[in-house]
Amino acid sequence: MAAATLSEDGEPMMDINTTPLIDVMLVLLIMFIITIPIQTHAVKLDLPQDSNSTPPPVDPIKNKIVVTEDSQVLWNGAPVSLIDLRQFLDVSQQLVPTPELHLQPEANARYELVDEVLATTKRANVEKLGFVGNEAYANEF
Repeated sequence: MAAATLSEDGEPMMDINTTPLIDVMLVLLIMFIITIPIQTHAVKLDLPQDSNSTPPPVDPIKNKIVVTEDSQVLWNGAPVSLIDLRQFLDVSQQLVPTPELHLQPEANARYELVDEVLATTKRANVEKLGFVGNEAYANEF
């Protein structure tokens, strides 16, 4: 891209070469755009918390699972489903030190439900599990 120094009639050109000026302006524009701080358009809202579904806390020392005659599973006295039980077990296994887990099936509880609870604790890799309340049934046999 050689620049012509003579016009068509043989006189020297009197126009300024604006190509370097445009190049410098573009570089300055890009540098200006890069240095502008990123604008965040966050709207901070304080949403209400659902206080009705607060799960029973996971005790860092020991937790108790009771299987009742009415086919209910209780975690520290509050009724839970097997899915919620698995979530509580996962949370308790992440604590250091790992809390003890006490399993207390009632005398007339369905064996199938007790077996499902045991399978859930095995899938959660519970290492500290103990059966409590067995001394109440010592005279029945």
